[in-house]
Amino acid sequence: MSQSHQQPALSKCPGCEEPPVAGDLFCGACGYDLSAVPARPDDRPTMAITVPPAAPAAEAVRWPTAEETDSSDVPAPVVRPADVPGTDSGGRPLTGPDAESGRGAASPSGPVLTGGPDSAAARVRHDDRADPGGAETSGDFALAAPDPRATEHAAALAAAPAPGAKVCVACRSGRVDADGYCENCGHAQPRERDHMEQELDAVAAVSDRGLRHHRNEDSFAVSSTALPDGSPAVVAIVCDGVSSASRPDEASAAAASAANEALLESLPRGTHPQQAMHEAIVAASEAVNALAQEPAGAREHDAHRHQNAPACTLVGAIMAGGLLIVGWVGDSRVYWVPEDRTQPTARLTEDDSWAAQMVAAGLMNEAEAYADERAHAITGWLGADSYELEPHTAAFKPDRPGLVVVCTDGLWNYAESAEEMAAAVPADAREQPLHAARALVGHALDGGGHDNVTVALLPFAVRPQGAGSACDTV
Repeated sequence: MSQSHQQPALSKCPGCEEPPVAGDLFCGACGYDLSAVPARPDDRPTMAITVPPAAPAAEAVRWPTAEETDSSDVPAPVVRPADVPGTDSGGRPLTGPDAESGRGAASPSGPVLTGGPDSAAARVRHDDRADPGGAETSGDFALAAPDPRATEHAAALAAAPAPGAKVCVACRSGRVDADGYCENCGHAQPRERDHMEQELDAVAAVSDRGLRHHRNEDSFAVSSTALPDGSPAVVAIVCDGVSSASRPDEASAAAASAANEALLESLPRGTHPQQAMHEAIVAASEAVNALAQEPAGAREHDAHRHQNAPACTLVGAIMAGGLLIVGWVGDSRVYWVPEDRTQPTARLTEDDSWAAQMVAAGLMNEAEAYADERAHAITGWLGADSYELEPHTAAFKPDRPGLVVVCTDGLWNYAESAEEMAAAVPADAREQPLHAARALVGHALDGGGHDNVTVALLPFAVRPQGAGSACDTV
């Protein structure tokens, strides 16, 4: 980039202290001869890049390739002092032993300076906060004086990463600060809950933020334990935070964790799985209610928190002793998909929603109810401001192998009927449940991803002596 050398611009007239017009030789207010103003001293806060005009071709400047990009994915012009020969404003070399200390001397661990006010790193950080170390804007192309904080940080980057320290997923070198941003390139890091996966021997779950929400307000817990007779019991809990409530992400996480812990305590003691599910939902409700009991000081940041308590929905499934137990509060669902797709599929839960109430009361058919804008308004949830808690539980004894799909409405909105859900489930889901869960999340994202998406899959194997209907209530 060429450099234009000119008289330093004045911020005010020495005679009347009025700001002069750029290019004027005399002040328009008092007539002061601006050309008589002495040059600024040598301690300019910036260093101009000057390239010798007759540099041999072999020594031509080669601009380094920029590793970072701006907000438009255009490489930002990155320049290091050692990359370009020249002198500072006092006539001293920019590099070498005579260079002014801290003003551009080359160093293996020296800071990377952004060349120009339009580079992304010089303008703003990715959270739209101004970069305190950005270059000053001037009429010529100049590099900002090195910020001591940047120098210290660059030296820290050169050191070996601390054990367990998070590394930026974008530049693969910078450390991630407590706010979730890279200290090197400024990229916001994916939060842990943006995409979560877990797989056990007999269950797998995937949760994703989706394409429209700024955070993931869903949560899940999957686990396995043993009944008193030594037979296995597999658990899947899926919770969906109520977005209109405060701290919905905390509510769903607390509910999923509390329900899972309750089941892992009660099932090994011999509690009937259906009773254990009921107690787990009650425990989850108490955990969410506790979130609303904040100290008085904590409410200063949210004056309406006591009127808008954290809330979420819950749905869960237990496979134990040849039984399939489901429990729920809200509009998350459980589907049964048989391994033989020629056999009938089924939805095993009923929504706590306005549409479901209209259909149950005979006031609307299902098509009319779910076409109404009030269709997804929930009538049951976990939270301090909910109505009287009414956990729903049901027990089934499948007579054939199949797959249990436990999901939030972020998935079933794109596969609402049992037949549509079965069509979306991959054929090898029982053999590869994690792969199938990923595929179902992808199905929702391909459909628009308007909500958080969470699904847990439990492959159900029937005992040789098993009998009964796939939907026989025990």
